[in-house]
Amino acid sequence: MTELGGPAIATVFLGLLAALAGGCADFGGGLLSRRTALFGVVLLSQFVGMLLAIVLAIGRGETAPTQADLVWSVLGGIAAGIGFTALYQALAVGRMGIVAPVTGVIAAVVPVAAGIVLEGVPAPLVLAGIAFAIVAVVLVSRVADEGGARSGLGLAVVAGLGIGSLSICGSQLSDGHVFGPLVLIRATQAVLIFGVVLVTRSAWRVDRRLIPPIAAVGVLDMVAAGAFVLAVQTGALAVAAVLSSLYPVATVILATVFLRERVSRSHAVGIALAALAIGCIAAGSA
Repeated sequence: MTELGGPAIATVFLGLLAALAGGCADFGGGLLSRRTALFGVVLLSQFVGMLLAIVLAIGRGETAPTQADLVWSVLGGIAAGIGFTALYQALAVGRMGIVAPVTGVIAAVVPVAAGIVLEGVPAPLVLAGIAFAIVAVVLVSRVADEGGARSGLGLAVVAGLGIGSLSICGSQLSDGHVFGPLVLIRATQAVLIFGVVLVTRSAWRVDRRLIPPIAAVGVLDMVAAGAFVLAVQTGALAVAAVLSSLYPVATVILATVFLRERVSRSHAVGIALAALAIGCIAAGSA
C-alpha cells in the first residue's frame, strides 16, 4: 500500500465512486429481490460482474494473481457470498432506509477494528467515530418498532460483517492486481451460492423481463468493487473503507424518492450519526 500523509485525492474520489455505485446497486438488487428469486438476482448480477471483470483485467493487461491473491480472493468470495445475499434479502424484506445504514456502519467499523488489532489503537477521532457508529445502529434499530420494520435487521448485521470482511480481503491484494482477483471473488461467490441453491432447493430462476436491470446491478456492483480496490491501493484501508461505506446515503435517498419510505426523526438522527461516524473515521485515519 502507498503510505500518504493524508488521503490522496484519488482515494477520496474512488471511495466516493464506490459508495455511489454500491448504493445504487444495493437499491436495485433489493428492489428486484422483492419481485423475483433472490438467489437468481445474486447469481445473475455476479455473473455479469465477473464477465465485466474479465474484460477489464485483459484490457488492463493484468498479470496472473499471486498465490496470496488467490487465497485472499477465495476468502473474499466467501465473505461476499454471505454478505451480499444477506443484504439483498434484508433489503427485500425490510425497510431500505433502516437496513442500509445498519449494514453500512458495520461494514465501515469492521476494517477499522481489524486495523486496531493489526496496527494498534487509532486516533481519538477514529474512536469517536466508532462510538457514533454504535449509537447510530441503536437509533436506527429503535425506529423498527413501526409496522414490523424490524424485519431484516439481523440480516443487515450479517451483511455488514460479510461486506466488512470482504473489504479486509480486498485490501490485502497486491498492487496492480484489481480485476483479476475480482473475477476469482465473483466465481467463488457464485459457486457458494449455487451450492446453497442445490442443497436447499431454493428458487433461482428469474423473470426474463428483469434480466436487463439485474445485469445493470451487476455492472454497478463491479464498478463499486473495482473502485474500492483501486482506492485501497492508492491510500489507507480505513479511509477507503469508510468512504465507500457511505453507500447507504444513496440507497436511502432512492428508497425515499421511489418507494416513499417515511423517515422519522429518530431515523434521520441515526442516519446523520452514521454519516458523521464515517466522516470521523475517515478524517481520523488520514
